Amino acid sequence: MARALLALYCCCVALLTGARGTRDARRPVYGPGHGHRPGYRPGHGHRPGYGPGYGHGPATNWGAPAEVCKSRPLDLIFIIDSSRSVRPAEFEKVKVFLSDMVDSLEIGQDVTRVGLVNYASTVNIEFRLSAYHNKAQLKQAFSRIDPLSTGTMTGLAIKTAMEQAFTEGSGARPQSKNIGKVAIIVTDGRPQDKVEDVSAAARASGIEIYAVGVDRADMKSLRLMASQPLDDHVFYVETYGVIEKLTSKFRETLCEEARSDVSEDACMCEAQIAFQKKVHHNIKEITSKLDDLTRRVQQFRLR
Repeated sequence: MARALLALYCCCVALLTGARGTRDARRPVYGPGHGHRPGYRPGHGHRPGYGPGYGHGPATNWGAPAEVCKSRPLDLIFIIDSSRSVRPAEFEKVKVFLSDMVDSLEIGQDVTRVGLVNYASTVNIEFRLSAYHNKAQLKQAFSRIDPLSTGTMTGLAIKTAMEQAFTEGSGARPQSKNIGKVAIIVTDGRPQDKVEDVSAAARASGIEIYAVGVDRADMKSLRLMASQPLDDHVFYVETYGVIEKLTSKFRETLCEEARSDVSEDACMCEAQIAFQKKVHHNIKEITSKLDDLTRRVQQFRLR
């Protein structure tokens, strides 16, 4: 009798473990840390050169050439730090990054519109969302941008973007059209003004903020500026020499294909949900029987 109970006990344990393993095997995995949506951005281990939030080794080939994707329509504003700490050669690398970003997105009046805010101790809107509607014009506009001066007034730059660049008068589309508003901030320093409140106000107005830190960038400030979840919105690279490699990470985030990988097959999704519900029910049932068997084994041993 004792052997039979013990055998049944072990069988149930094996079934329970197998069911749990099957359930885990069916869970979508998107990258380091798992559980993140496509275009995940792992934790924040301060490991230079790895994606938003930094840390967790390179899961994606950042050096892959940018491919044109079907991006969701956006009103996209780049907010670029051009203070004196950014050397001329480094600023040219930023322009390469901007051009690569434009190459990877659908640009046009009815798809993604792009504007640029340049800042140091002062803030200059280099061009507005309404200015250019093709890639060639945008890349020419990038090439004409010059660095400003000393100082890093990041908070003022965010305020200017929110109040002047993300307006219908500057080419932003009305809220009724439900077009995403995205700001990508690139900086290598510590803000000389406050960023927390103005960033919160920008986010509350519907602007999704990505913060890209380079070299000596202040990580705390990046996290205060960025939208939640921070793992998806904070990036760090060690030098401007590799900043263009972030293009592929942004492509994962901004492309419709990347965002819809899990849900594009509705039948598969429904089947997976049904499977998980069945497994969950079986696990509860087996757990109950296992508890009952455990009690019986313990009672038998006490005799």
